[in-house]
Amino acid sequence: MNSPFSSDEFIIDRQPYYLEIRDEVRIFEAAFASRLPVMLKGPTGCGKTRFVEYMAWRLKRPLITVACHEDLFASDLIGRYLLKDDETVWVDGPLTCAVRCGAICYLDEVVEARKDTTVVIHPLTDNRRVLNIDKKGEVIRAHSAFMMVISYNPGYQSVLKDLKQSTRQRFIAMDFDYPDAEKEARIVAAEGHVDMPTAARLVSLARKIRNIREQGLGEGVSTRLLIYAALLTGQGIGIKRACSTALCRPLTDDEHLNETMDDLIEDLF
Repeated sequence: MNSPFSSDEFIIDRQPYYLEIRDEVRIFEAAFASRLPVMLKGPTGCGKTRFVEYMAWRLKRPLITVACHEDLFASDLIGRYLLKDDETVWVDGPLTCAVRCGAICYLDEVVEARKDTTVVIHPLTDNRRVLNIDKKGEVIRAHSAFMMVISYNPGYQSVLKDLKQSTRQRFIAMDFDYPDAEKEARIVAAEGHVDMPTAARLVSLARKIRNIREQGLGEGVSTRLLIYAALLTGQGIGIKRACSTALCRPLTDDEHLNETMDDLIEDLF
């Protein structure tokens, strides 16, 4: 058995900045203690990935993250036979590595993966806690500290991209959303290295933009984009230009919507 992964390289040794919003830390710790799989639901850039990173640091567990996509096959998660030095050898995939070493395996945007791929995690998310490697005829019992975490954005769901009920009902679920204005400003100030008044104005702009979604804006401004705008201002970019570049243009190519958002920037700044 070969593995391209070393558990040590997936240890988070520096505390990630995370501001607790409700009781999500306590629930995650309880799930870890009970060996329960966790599903995180929320819009893009609201802190789901940062939360998982923070919990991996807090629990002192390696974190192996897989960014899911429509071409993700089961073998990409489990592993495959490869030719090495004129010899065929088995190489573990990220899921198998996490199962063996007791890591937190985080499948980000899991609805993007093929449905026949996500089925492979089913035996790991019930009382069996095993991974079947059919190509090797091997069944691996998960390390006692192994934990499965998945996330997705409900706003992107469709008939074609949704989790099967047989998958959903194997997880406990936590809803994530953008924090309230005061907490979001604290996050932007800390991560974007700006003062609180500037952070508060950026958050105020974001909330105005989020309120125009009924005009055709597909997604609201994420906390992540607010941090990007703040970081640009720290590099000497004027705040209006930073907002236009980081908050508005990434959201849409629609000229009318961009003009509306530019007007909001002018009014606020």
